[in-house]
Amino acid sequence: MNFLDTLREHEGVWQGEYHVVDMAGAVIDRHRSEVRCEFPADGEFAYVQHNRFSWDDGREQRLSFGGALDGERLVWDNDRFSGYAWATDGGVILLRLDRKDEPGVHFLESIVVEPGHDVRVRTWHWFDNGVPIKRTLCNERRVSHDGSYDYNEE
Repeated sequence: MNFLDTLREHEGVWQGEYHVVDMAGAVIDRHRSEVRCEFPADGEFAYVQHNRFSWDDGREQRLSFGGALDGERLVWDNDRFSGYAWATDGGVILLRLDRKDEPGVHFLESIVVEPGHDVRVRTWHWFDNGVPIKRTLCNERRVSHDGSYDYNEE
């Protein structure tokens, strides 16, 4: 399976929950997520992701960003972060993202989806100037395969 085919396993809308833990494993943040992964037929981006995060206290955050294909990698460079993603032979997506809005901070993420199944897991390992500072753990289920689910109405 080539890289773009591996990425396409993630197409659609995913709902889940993020748990951010400190290095001792204590939960320091928890929030719900809805992530729409799409692959435009044309334009500058091969991949576009739309995120909606919500917290129990009523806060909400929405983000959208696109990535361009560069051989067997997807690359990002926007006002929040820069970096790239690639896939292992086993279909695991790996990312290295450097935070522009938090100088010295970067994270490494792994994303695993079993082909043909509507669940995926994501793990982020955060570093500040080379020192591990926290982890983000996310369990998600796909609620739409084609991105047509309109989570803006909920």
